[in-house]
Amino acid sequence: MNRYNGPDKVAAPALQSTRLLDQVRERIRYLHYSLQTEKAYLHWVRFFIRWHGRGGKMRHPRDMGKAEVEAFLTMLADERQVSPATHRQALNALLFLYRQVLDQDLPWLQSIGRPPERKRIPVVLTTGEVQSVPTLMDGVEGLLARMLYGTGMRLAEGLSLRVKDVDFDREVMIVRSGKGDKDRVVMLPRALVVPLRDQLMRSRVLWAADRAAGRSGVYMPHALDAKYPRAGQTWAWQWVYPAPHLSVDPRLGVERRHHLFEERLGRQLKRAVAQAGIAKHVTVHTLRHSFATHLLQSGTDIRTVQELLGHSDVSTTMLYTHVLKVEAGQTMSPLDSITGEQGMSALR
Repeated sequence: MNRYNGPDKVAAPALQSTRLLDQVRERIRYLHYSLQTEKAYLHWVRFFIRWHGRGGKMRHPRDMGKAEVEAFLTMLADERQVSPATHRQALNALLFLYRQVLDQDLPWLQSIGRPPERKRIPVVLTTGEVQSVPTLMDGVEGLLARMLYGTGMRLAEGLSLRVKDVDFDREVMIVRSGKGDKDRVVMLPRALVVPLRDQLMRSRVLWAADRAAGRSGVYMPHALDAKYPRAGQTWAWQWVYPAPHLSVDPRLGVERRHHLFEERLGRQLKRAVAQAGIAKHVTVHTLRHSFATHLLQSGTDIRTVQELLGHSDVSTTMLYTHVLKVEAGQTMSPLDSITGEQGMSALR
């Protein structure tokens, strides 16, 4: 979500909106940031203004500066005890506000400290656990969980999959506009060919019903609606995992069919993990971690894994090797070096 990392101000047309939050929203959309980023940045800008106006007098951010920004970030760290990632997100939102919206690139913006990024060892499921969990999940959520594990996709990438991006003949799927707005190709697991074809049949039923009812087509990225007005109504652009009900597009106010709600998979996965008796903190992203770890475990080249995951830097992929060094027995415990019954008896 943290798309903004403090680059120089982007040349952009003058803002048309007059209200500050509308200006933030306008600039975010001009730069094609995701809806999640838009929601997050608006939250932090609103929070920043209200927190400094808690005494009853609201001040415009233009009338505030380094002291107010640092006081706000200190409050988040000390009182709210937010994570470093959340802290960086709040800082990025404020940097975006001052540089891209208020057109202020002042020296103090460069001097605000960022919390260090902490590298955490990822939670990984065993192959046996991966086999058991999806079988305890119902319907489309079980298929989606298997696909995320089988391809290494992020949840948002899997949910955003379109019919045209599934190539059964070449046994590949194309991830469009992944993290960093990059495309990449992943494998289509042979075990998912039949289930995916069945899912597309169910998706086509909803698509046909929407067309018969004259409903708006699906969301099109990068203003393609203007260039190809009817493309969003075609089968090629339909979601592989469409939502069962219509919803209102929060940006355009149009009622249309979106893809599945993101939290549906998380809820079912949590129940399945508990039912399987797995004592690990498992999230949807754990499936991606397990994909990478199991590929490396099987001898796949780390550069290949990097490309499949869409990592810009191989050092990010290298994090999974820390799990393997212990799991593969490369580092032996001194306890295991004690051999013979006499040595073991002494330990007892």
